Amino acid sequence: MIPYGKHSIDDNDVDIVVDVLKNHFLTQGQMVTSFEDKLCQITGAEHSLAVNSATSALHLAYLSLGVGPGDVVWTSPITFVATSNAALMCGADIDFVDVDESTLNMSVDELERRLENVARNNGRLPKVVTPVHMCGNSCEMKKIWKLSKKYGFKVIEDASHAIGGFYDGTPVGDCRYSDITIFSFHPVKIVTTGEGGALLTNDTEVASKAARLRSHGTTKDNLSRDEGHWYYEQIDLGFNYRMTDFQAALGISQLEKLDEFIEKRQVIVDKYISFFEKNNFEWVRITKSSKSSNHLMILKVDPRIRKKLFTFFHQNSIFTQVHYFPVHLQPY
Repeated sequence: MIPYGKHSIDDNDVDIVVDVLKNHFLTQGQMVTSFEDKLCQITGAEHSLAVNSATSALHLAYLSLGVGPGDVVWTSPITFVATSNAALMCGADIDFVDVDESTLNMSVDELERRLENVARNNGRLPKVVTPVHMCGNSCEMKKIWKLSKKYGFKVIEDASHAIGGFYDGTPVGDCRYSDITIFSFHPVKIVTTGEGGALLTNDTEVASKAARLRSHGTTKDNLSRDEGHWYYEQIDLGFNYRMTDFQAALGISQLEKLDEFIEKRQVIVDKYISFFEKNNFEWVRITKSSKSSNHLMILKVDPRIRKKLFTFFHQNSIFTQVHYFPVHLQPY
């Protein structure tokens, strides 16, 4: 059997989680901070916030950039629905920028054309553009970042597929060409915390607001201590998006093996490509400026035979998936 996705858990992962389960803190201890520090160390980002899912991270990212009613967010139609849903949860509107046929990443040419057209007609420019690093292959972030400076929008990298990848010689997540980067740690992703996600940024104000919203909108920072250490204030309407300490402990152990996981995935991808090249299949390509984390390996399949091929694979214990049913075609 070849599963669609399978997490890799070894004895070190088990041991570190068990240690936390035997400890005093199951949540709001030091493991989450240690996991966040590790993410900063790996990516080069200045700030990292671990949360209970990448969807929560996206929601906090949009809110931290001031997205709300009357705003519009542009993203890719080829993504999981969470990318757009998190903006809708802020009260914003969503629009889509078509993808490049070879990579399935947001087309920079189409983005530029749309921006020029909207600006020329005094339309509503996006508050945020959220490119999605399809399969772990980074979008052309340098070009998107340049457009953001020209047209005044913020940039969120939905890098749910892409931890361990590189763009333009540096790790995905360093936020060199974005305001915020999002990672996912779902079990089918590169590394896992069970469920979980993270928000990375180099903006101290964004990090501070996201951290506050992560925990009910409360803070103890810069407050009078006349009442004692217990004193806190709620200054925003926030959420409980916290990650547990045993999830963070698993994440720390998993990150130690990140390079190994990426190398193994590349070996598998190379085997697939060797076969596909000999048998006239087309697959999603990697941009020259990117080193992909290879979360997914996607074949391009004629819709007329897709169902038949999908059924054939599953009948032979090769578990595949279609990525993605375009968001703008979803019934909602």
